[in-house]
Amino acid sequence: MSGSAYFGERRDVERVRAAVDRLKVEVAALHAHLPRNDLVVWTAGNVSARVPGADLLVIKPSGVMYDELTPDAMVVTDFDGNLIEGDHNPSSDTAAHAYVYRHLPDIGGVVHTHSTYATAWAARREPIPCVLTMIADEFGGDIPVGPFALIGDDSIGRGLVETLRTTRSTAVLMAGHGPFTVGTSARAAVKAAVMLEDVARTVHLARQLGEPPPLAERDIDRLYDRYQNVYGQPGQTPPTRKGR
Repeated sequence: MSGSAYFGERRDVERVRAAVDRLKVEVAALHAHLPRNDLVVWTAGNVSARVPGADLLVIKPSGVMYDELTPDAMVVTDFDGNLIEGDHNPSSDTAAHAYVYRHLPDIGGVVHTHSTYATAWAARREPIPCVLTMIADEFGGDIPVGPFALIGDDSIGRGLVETLRTTRSTAVLMAGHGPFTVGTSARAAVKAAVMLEDVARTVHLARQLGEPPPLAERDIDRLYDRYQNVYGQPGQTPPTRKGR
């Protein structure tokens, strides 16, 4: 089905068209943060964004080099992973992203990377403990491990949703695979991916010196509440997804 035909079925065609075009520019630009922060190698990794008011997402195409990711290279799919618009096949992780959007309406962006330290924790199938104020601020507690699942259908998405529903964390370490992050926007999800790799590395290094003590739950709650509700400038979008 062509993109124009799909949009034509909606009441506000111009609004959806404008949102898709804006998100293609935004998602293409956000992909640059992944190699810039050493979160990916070669063509691995992907960023997607929910199209407001439509059951659509904008995502990176499969197997395309990062320096070729222009807005025109981005693809649009529905929440079943069907290609709606674009000249390339969608990312191989599209089904996982689509499942998250379909089942968690507060999520506006999803990111997947194979960043070294976070992926090492995923390989160990071990949560990253909340031993730093940065972890409490950004993730609201331990960063959890999701179940092992194979790429190719929505199995990864099901594991992500199952895990995200039990935690305040916007990051999940999918066992034997790697990290996924979510946010109220694609930008927030990319920020969470960058922050995740930073704390994954720091906690790993700390453990070389001994076992770092966890923060107290009451302190985690206070830190998380301050960061989510007070930090930043008035009118800014909340940094991450709220609550459980």
